[in-house]
Amino acid sequence: MKIKTKELKYVADLARIKLTEKETGLFSKQLNSILEYIDKLKQLDTKKVEPMSHALEMVNIFREDKVKKSLGREKVLENAPSAKDGFFEVPKVI
Repeated sequence: MKIKTKELKYVADLARIKLTEKETGLFSKQLNSILEYIDKLKQLDTKKVEPMSHALEMVNIFREDKVKKSLGREKVLENAPSAKDGFFEVPKVI
């Protein structure tokens, strides 16, 4: 399938893109190259190929969720620059 200059100009007009003659020639060649590649891909037998979302197999690298004992309030507040009544104390922002 080849795209003609007239079709390229029509699509550019629909997209409200002004193309110079030089750009029209360049984009026409590039689009035709892409369409030729797609035609080659259409010739491949893909009946035995399962659909996929990525070319490479994706593996979850996260650790397993396990319930653990968390730090106590006192231990956490030891690192706080300022604490009051068992909470972090921060400047008032209004």
